[in-house]
Amino acid sequence: ELLEPGVRHALFCGMMIQILQQQFSGINGVLYYTPQILDQAGVSVLLAGLGLSADSTSILISGLTTLLMMPSIGLAMWLMDLSGRRTLLLTTIPVLIFSLVILIVANVVPMATTVHAALSTGSVIIYFCCFVMGFGPIPNILCAEIFPTRVRGLCIALCSLTFWIGDIIVTYSLPVMLNSIGLAGVFGIYACVCCLALVFVALKVPETKGLPLEVIIEFFNVGAKGIPEQMD
Repeated sequence: ELLEPGVRHALFCGMMIQILQQQFSGINGVLYYTPQILDQAGVSVLLAGLGLSADSTSILISGLTTLLMMPSIGLAMWLMDLSGRRTLLLTTIPVLIFSLVILIVANVVPMATTVHAALSTGSVIIYFCCFVMGFGPIPNILCAEIFPTRVRGLCIALCSLTFWIGDIIVTYSLPVMLNSIGLAGVFGIYACVCCLALVFVALKVPETKGLPLEVIIEFFNVGAKGIPEQMD
């Protein structure tokens, strides 16, 4: 049954959004190395009045950044049913690319410490907030909506396997890439992957908001370029 054209197309879509969007988009790199990114940016100048060390300041701002992700998750829950999954992805991915490009610029272009710190901090905050609104929840939601009932369990399991394989690859390759091409190079790769993800979503991912399973399955069966957002 997995070899049926519609199922095969849907499975390819589900596995690709797990790889491109949830793993290779850079979330682990930015998340794991947020304190290092902020420390290199000299964020201690932003909170110099508190008398904190550079390490303490970077950890504090990293924690505050994580707290700011919570209202973004709530906003995503509202927007997901208002604007749709595909629309939310197409809106947040360009912002992710922009924030990664700013991080690259901040790491390669000489600039004042205060400017470097402000740009890096702002980019990390924007990246995290946009990720939890789009790349974070939507791939799993789409994977639960695009598969026929008879093969849904197996297909979701394969998508989950793809997710964890991607996680292992990213986790173990990240230190190697950091040593060879540095933070700017790593962020450059992530930005390129986000560009590929944007093209993939625009061309291959249907809008599933408000659509019955039969219509979503038909999208993959006929290979259409789009399906209507609403049905009576």
